[in-house]
Amino acid sequence: MNNPKALFQALNPRQLRRFTALASVLLLSACQVGGNSPGSGEGEGLKIGSLLPSTGDLAPLGVPMIDTVPLLVETVNACGGVNGKPVELTSEDDETDPTKGSQAMTNLVEVKKVSAVVGSFASSVSQAAVDVAVRNKVLLISPGSTSTEFTDRAQKGDFKSGETQYWARTAPPDTYQARALAKLAQERGFQKVSTVAINNDYGVSFEQEFIKSFKKLGGTILNEAKPTRYDPKATTFDTEAAAAFANKPDAVVAILYPETGALLLKSAYEQGLMEGVQVMLTDGVKSDEFAGQVGKTSDGKFIITKAIGTVPGANGTALESLTELWKSKKNEAPPAYVPQSWDATALVLLASQAAKSNSGDAIAAKLRDVANGPGTETTDVCEALKLLEKGEEINYQGASGNVDIDENGDVLGVYDVWTVKEDGKLNVIGQVQPSE
Repeated sequence: MNNPKALFQALNPRQLRRFTALASVLLLSACQVGGNSPGSGEGEGLKIGSLLPSTGDLAPLGVPMIDTVPLLVETVNACGGVNGKPVELTSEDDETDPTKGSQAMTNLVEVKKVSAVVGSFASSVSQAAVDVAVRNKVLLISPGSTSTEFTDRAQKGDFKSGETQYWARTAPPDTYQARALAKLAQERGFQKVSTVAINNDYGVSFEQEFIKSFKKLGGTILNEAKPTRYDPKATTFDTEAAAAFANKPDAVVAILYPETGALLLKSAYEQGLMEGVQVMLTDGVKSDEFAGQVGKTSDGKFIITKAIGTVPGANGTALESLTELWKSKKNEAPPAYVPQSWDATALVLLASQAAKSNSGDAIAAKLRDVANGPGTETTDVCEALKLLEKGEEINYQGASGNVDIDENGDVLGVYDVWTVKEDGKLNVIGQVQPSE
């Protein structure tokens, strides 16, 4: 019988009821196949993403961060995974570009269906990506975006959907690092300082907080009335270098990214402006390659030898075991932001296990529970997962610190002081606490 209508009419009442029930089941199944919303993650293993720069201005610092995420995932999968299944990781290169980062975040969330994302590094990229995260109820946790703008937006409720917040970070905001750098400048006896900053969320917010902090400590900002900022897409920086080093400051606080920042400092040297001026740097350029990027003097010395800077430090109780693991894989100590990347990834997986769910909203809702306690303090991720599986509470103590996350998604950290040695390599020479 080829006529569907005639077939339908020929069914007796009992057959009709069975046909209707079967059709309903098939229709429901068809709707569910491939139909999980972004971040739902149910019915399968936990899917997470990373959104970090392997290309672009921040690639030198981004690559080790990228390598850290799968290292944590491999560690967890080797001890049983999360919610009884292996964790699946998808990595995207944000190219240190907000537009590209937003596109990559959209792919992770809406195509790959991840439930949480570790990223990004550049604050400007995270600013673009977090809106995608909130819209899709997926947690975005950054190991390196430090702009104070995130704190301001969190206080306004920008990162919430209902009562759940979909943003956090394991690197402290620039509010604290800027105060630490101001304290370092005061301790070194500098009284007159100028600033130069990359003109983006990271650079401007850091610059403004440094100026405020240094003035409170009794210092003077020579170019406060007309701050020196440079376009991150520019290729020449002669004018900005001249403005930053004008009027014989005791020090120039340079808030830079590596590629563009190297050109700016090289220009200052070539214009004869660096003699007798202390260069003070930040986390954005803490890389063993940076001195080589800036270049050497006519007599073969690195231009920025004896420059000093700050970077979020790591003093967590899990740092020693991470250092051993990293050295076994890379034959070196973990670079900057590796501990923060490890902790960001760990918190995502622990929150999923605590929620006994792989959904994005459940992970975001449980994040502060596993980070802040109350519960058993633990540094070992596998041990923490086993405790959570048994229904116990934990207080994860990370490699970067205790990673207690406040209501704005912020953590409070300590800061390493580093300097550029004569061979161009970097050396940590102490720590500094933020000024009050």
